[in-house]
Amino acid sequence: MLVHICCSVDSHFFLQKLQHDYPDEKLTGFFYDPNIHPYSEYQLRLLDVKRSCKKLGIELLEGEYDFEAWMEAVRGLENEPEKGKRCEVCFDKRFERSAQKALELGEKSFTTTLLVSPLKSQEQLKRSGELFFQKHGIAFVSFDYRTDGGTQEQSRVTKEEQLYRQDYCGCIYGLTMQREQQERLMDEMFSPLSNITLPSSIQERLELYNRRNELEDENIDYKIIREKFLNYRQFSLKVISGKTEVIDAYALFYSTLPRKKAQGRVEFLHKDVGYFNREEIKFVTLKHFNSECNLDYKNIKELLFNPPSFEKELKFRDTLTDTSYNLSPIIVVNEIPQTKLTIELDAKTYEDTRERLIDFLQNP
Repeated sequence: MLVHICCSVDSHFFLQKLQHDYPDEKLTGFFYDPNIHPYSEYQLRLLDVKRSCKKLGIELLEGEYDFEAWMEAVRGLENEPEKGKRCEVCFDKRFERSAQKALELGEKSFTTTLLVSPLKSQEQLKRSGELFFQKHGIAFVSFDYRTDGGTQEQSRVTKEEQLYRQDYCGCIYGLTMQREQQERLMDEMFSPLSNITLPSSIQERLELYNRRNELEDENIDYKIIREKFLNYRQFSLKVISGKTEVIDAYALFYSTLPRKKAQGRVEFLHKDVGYFNREEIKFVTLKHFNSECNLDYKNIKELLFNPPSFEKELKFRDTLTDTSYNLSPIIVVNEIPQTKLTIELDAKTYEDTRERLIDFLQNP
């Protein structure tokens, strides 16, 4: 039997149940999910599914990530709610490819781990599966592993196996609506030009779960925990001298302006720091930043495109402030300007959670 797989949280429990209920059935996993966006999230879910299938001894095949074809298939259905018509088209596309793969492999039946997801309609899935039986002659087998405590058991397995628990279905449209309803920043879609790893980003989770796999290969005990923290994303920064001259500038992590704009002058200098007369803004020279952080940036543009880690920025911020809760803008420039300045800074701080890996060998 070919088993279409959407994510490890659904697949691990589902495949365990199939192995128990059908011990003589050869199961082949098929990860085909071009709906998942962004691509880094696709990579993360695939990484965890590979680990899951390896632990269960199940062969895994990967389908094509034909995202543009998926986008074309759901055109006009962007505003459909969860379990609406867009989901039906999405199921049909993935089932079509799964049915084709099953036929290629000589299988007579296929199923999907989507059946165990509490976010999906089993009736929708059954209808889509029946259509493919009529079209291709390959049976879609529907299993109900949600009832009789199945969802609670799935949650237990997820925690016990330390699986990656995503918090949205996968597609850009579902993510957009979910974040709007939650009134949360859609930080999954941030992709800095510098390619720096931002806190609680998909890239950070990718690095963590890759490290998790390495520890397992080395038989080192670990634990993945979740922590609440104050997160930060910066949209834009512009520093204007006089009326029109734009100055190269870089704002450190946690730099915020309540009204996104401030005008004034650097009032005085002290120990290579320029103190602005509005909104507690501080200016530091690139030379001072390099010296304090043991860095060697030649100019601000180099800093913009290849910044240090946010941990290093926070350590530097601590040298200028007396509290770890400081959100004042700290702006790095080549030279501290003495002219009238307009500072436009669009950034947001927000409560968030992130995962952290505890390595018991390094932290016994």
